[in-house]
Amino acid sequence: MKALLLRRIGPLTTEDPLEWGELPDPVPKQGEVLLRVSVCGVCHTELDEIEGRLPPPRLPVILGHQVVGRIEALGPGVDDLRPGTRVGVAWIHSSCGSCPHCMGGRENLCPEFRATGKDVHGGYAPLMTAPRAFVYPIPEGLSDAEAAPLLCAGAIGFRALRLSGMENTRVLGLTGFGASAHLVLKAARHLYPDSPIVVFSRSPAEQEFARELGAAWAGGIGERAPWPVDCIIDTTPAWKPIVEGLGVLAPGGRLVINAIRKEPGDQQELLRLEYPDHLWMEKQITSVANVTREDVRDCLELAAQIPIRPEVQRFELREANRALRELATRKIRGAKVLDIAGSAMP
Repeated sequence: MKALLLRRIGPLTTEDPLEWGELPDPVPKQGEVLLRVSVCGVCHTELDEIEGRLPPPRLPVILGHQVVGRIEALGPGVDDLRPGTRVGVAWIHSSCGSCPHCMGGRENLCPEFRATGKDVHGGYAPLMTAPRAFVYPIPEGLSDAEAAPLLCAGAIGFRALRLSGMENTRVLGLTGFGASAHLVLKAARHLYPDSPIVVFSRSPAEQEFARELGAAWAGGIGERAPWPVDCIIDTTPAWKPIVEGLGVLAPGGRLVINAIRKEPGDQQELLRLEYPDHLWMEKQITSVANVTREDVRDCLELAAQIPIRPEVQRFELREANRALRELATRKIRGAKVLDIAGSAMP
């Protein structure tokens, strides 16, 4: 099959990081299913893979972990699904299932956690395999393109919302407003109807987008919202929003870092931390690492129930490099999705 391959690690410059290549069609092993991919979302994590902040263990690799497709074939031992069933594949490809983390429902922390599109081939291709235990039925009412961002941006945002301690009437803050944050805002407006939601972003376009989606207030990083903020979810790669967020966090509040890495470029911002202003009064900081299957299932169910319809920009597979470059330069409005089934192969 033809697929887009990441063959080398390097900066995302004018040179395209992904190249066309030919690989054998994948064959499902014991307990696996073969998917014919319909769409695949484009994620910031792929930028980290390409530029070496989260390098894949081996190259070449097919990126992509927000995959929606239909079952093409079943591997040995899979007898509860049928070809043609629409399913999704998320960042969590597999875990050991027997360590204390897995047994305690926190398989996202498993030392043998394997990621789709990093440790194994992902969805920037017409075919892929996945373990039966790690694929999810897509609810009716969601299109393929709408469902794809929910498998990562939605699920990780949903996990961050759970970890934030958010309750109705409390004030929720979001720093950064990309694919994940815009889905959190949609979910939070439903779950906490009496709660103001405020957005801090350096981008005027993102601020306006947040207001369009129902944010009670939107302003720049470092500005103050009209209310003390009880819970903050940070989705940026920078340190400044953490320091500024702690400064506006209410006593007893919690800041959740929903980012896979923080860049060292503004690390000096941490020198501005003052205990009385930023940490005293039982303020808390926690991080989000990966997702569990429960996060993905619950996010899909909630999205179908509300319903949540992600804002989506569609690209053909051959345009993946452009989509990634736009993501890197923050040309973002909602989520970017590759139309694999509708793309002409070279």
